[in-house]
Amino acid sequence: MSDAITVTIRDARAADREEVLQVMIEAYRQYEETLPSDKWALYRQSILASFDNEGPAARILAEIEGRIVGSVQLFLSSEAAYGAPELGITSPIIRYLAVPPEQRGRGIATSLIREAAARAVQLGADWLHLHTSDMMASAVSLYERLGFERAFNTDVMNGETLVKGYRLDLKAKAAPL
Repeated sequence: MSDAITVTIRDARAADREEVLQVMIEAYRQYEETLPSDKWALYRQSILASFDNEGPAARILAEIEGRIVGSVQLFLSSEAAYGAPELGITSPIIRYLAVPPEQRGRGIATSLIREAAARAVQLGADWLHLHTSDMMASAVSLYERLGFERAFNTDVMNGETLVKGYRLDLKAKAAPL
């Protein structure tokens, strides 16, 4: 049985920038071996730029004992999240959910998603969206366990990769959330 941990969820501050970026790169580094080097370089660059970019309505952190162990960004629409108003998503979207490998399995990602969902509800949203690919199989399993369903109409192609849309019905009571 694992030790009980206290995960504190809060908004990121400017002073958190370097630690958040380190957590994000650690979390996504596993894809460096999966992706071609040029695609990984672009992905890494977008991860690093994400903290400074305009667009997120919230940058949410998870801390354990004062140490940042995860983060997620909440956007209000597909235009804000991806610069893609044509996707037609006018409700919140989560992006860049990041928990480093050594912190996984402790409920941190679930806590971050739960907080993003609560904030979406406070905004009056009916749905919380996200996009992912088959490369992120463990993340897909988590999303499905938390009640996210496929939103095929929001799928996009990124080169040869199908980026799958998912959504969570915030009006329904998803058991895990």
